Amino acid sequence: MGTGSARADTRMMRIVHGALRRDLDRTHAALTTEPYPQGRQRRALGEHVVWMMELLHAHHTGEDEGLWPLVRERDPAAGPLLDSLDADHRRIAPAIVTLTAAGERYAATATDEARAELVAALEALMGVLVPHLEREVEEAMPVVSASITQAEWHAWDQTYNIKPKSFAQLGIEGHWLLDGIDREGYQVVVRQVPAVPRFILLHGFARSYRRQAAARWQPKVPARRAGAG
Repeated sequence: MGTGSARADTRMMRIVHGALRRDLDRTHAALTTEPYPQGRQRRALGEHVVWMMELLHAHHTGEDEGLWPLVRERDPAAGPLLDSLDADHRRIAPAIVTLTAAGERYAATATDEARAELVAALEALMGVLVPHLEREVEEAMPVVSASITQAEWHAWDQTYNIKPKSFAQLGIEGHWLLDGIDREGYQVVVRQVPAVPRFILLHGFARSYRRQAAARWQPKVPARRAGAG
């Protein structure tokens, strides 16, 4: 069976979810461990929360508009599962809006009330998001893999996750996905990109990502180099 007609390789879904959960957990730890972030770290942390919520919203939009309709067409029996995932997205959406606003306020102010508000919004999001992320990987991805081909998965990924973003956005997002990842996951991520742009992404944006990560986590959670064991 050729690569294009092979079943969809959905491992990237687990990797994206893992990166989100990793940094949501890091954010919660930074916000709830004294001494609390101040100054530049506080701004960087709040801005990163907003960035993650933008990414999560785009991630869900790509599923709702592109992936789920394709799977539903290929496998009508998957309808109830897809309906439940769509319902999850509707429950998560208000929490994304609330956390985005809290992240913006936290980054722009120095009050402890803004920190407490951000913690509460973060915990509320995680309460609805984490079970959903687990269900998508454990229940939905096997159905996706059995329903569509690798060529269809690749086309969906390009349309919703790659083409709308600039090269710089993809460079930073790629290093975010690779932060602390295991060797298998590292290979899955880097093989999404052809050799020449892969070299540029890996080497041209590494320093910028490390600088951004150090600003929001240091000194508590130093960023690990991509591909570190």
